[in-house]
Amino acid sequence: MRKIIVPILAILFMSCQKDDVKPNTESAPVIEALNDYAIVNQIFQDVGNNSGDAVLNAENTSTAKSSKTKTVEPIITVEPLDFTTFPKTITIDYQDGVLCKDGITRKGIVTIVSTDWYRNEGSEHTTTFNNFYHEGFKVEGTHYVKNLGENQDGNLVFNVIIENGKITGTSGETIDYTEDSTRTWVAGSDTPLNIWDDEYLLDGTQSGISSKGVEYSLTVEDPLHFVLLPRSIASGILNIDAGNINDIELNYTESTITILGTTFPW
Repeated sequence: MRKIIVPILAILFMSCQKDDVKPNTESAPVIEALNDYAIVNQIFQDVGNNSGDAVLNAENTSTAKSSKTKTVEPIITVEPLDFTTFPKTITIDYQDGVLCKDGITRKGIVTIVSTDWYRNEGSEHTTTFNNFYHEGFKVEGTHYVKNLGENQDGNLVFNVIIENGKITGTSGETIDYTEDSTRTWVAGSDTPLNIWDDEYLLDGTQSGISSKGVEYSLTVEDPLHFVLLPRSIASGILNIDAGNINDIELNYTESTITILGTTFPW
């Protein structure tokens, strides 16, 4: 697996010398769990972004079908091909591989069943995968989104549930993942055909089992502010329990990590 949170390595080894950590705590599997989480979270956030983008494109394109070169963009089809009949099945076919604008190569098929258009309150969108790969990672599971309507600031809010999420790496290692969160669309909603200027706030809980069998769970203390391009988390606070270490706080606002009460720059 690629290492996403390498700076945590030294911090965890230092922190594991503290007296309040169990003597049999092994930091390496915990580090792997955090790295695995970073990978699986990024992939499923991308799935949500691209699935929403596909539904919006289907609504705003007169033919509801991509006619561009297969090697440049995925082929998107909609059935039934009208604007009033639901549910609709939207298929995103990346074929043997498409290099997308965010630098990620995707291949395989993503299928979305929608009960209404993405912006309409109460609409539900269920995404499944058929031999779908994000770079070298195979993606499985069910990604469910429901439009909860606008909040007091006029921003659309969505409930996101991921069940039986599973990522398989190039060597056959697997990461299991679940999520129950709210996603608030705070920027980019006025340009529905351009996913790349989107920003959103994520709140809720996530959990899983790493490729080394370490259970982890995460709770958002302060909503995470995701920016799509360039890909980043601009602010927010995330609390993490991984293995035998239960006092990890990632503060994206201050760029710090706190483990067992000690704060380090990150």
